[in-house]
Amino acid sequence: QLQLAESGGGSVQAGGSLRLSCVASGNTYVTSCLTWFRQRPGKEREGVAGTNFRGESTYYADSVKGRFTISQDVAKNTVYLQMDNLKPEDTGVYYCAAAKTKTRCVQVVAGTAPVNYWGQGTQVTVSS
Repeated sequence: QLQLAESGGGSVQAGGSLRLSCVASGNTYVTSCLTWFRQRPGKEREGVAGTNFRGESTYYADSVKGRFTISQDVAKNTVYLQMDNLKPEDTGVYYCAAAKTKTRCVQVVAGTAPVNYWGQGTQVTVSS
């Protein structure tokens, strides 16, 4: 099994930055795609960003391109989401998520391939 634990959420004013971290533990070999999802108030959960486990490819939702950056530290089994120029509409619960090996990461972020492992979520609040 794979466990995912997020940290780094909080409150920030519009235009500010936050960095989320997700530590993967357990059997990390079951996944080749690490992603961030979010659930904004009143909306369905949506993919935000994803990366394959070696960081060779990254994928972003259009709403965050140019503002969010996903990266990873393979030695620490940690994936990060750097969020810059935050907007009030970025407010929500952010989840670290992983898909099983051989799942196309771009499809996971797009919501057309399943997520198999979820973290517990971390709240991000952006005030205007």
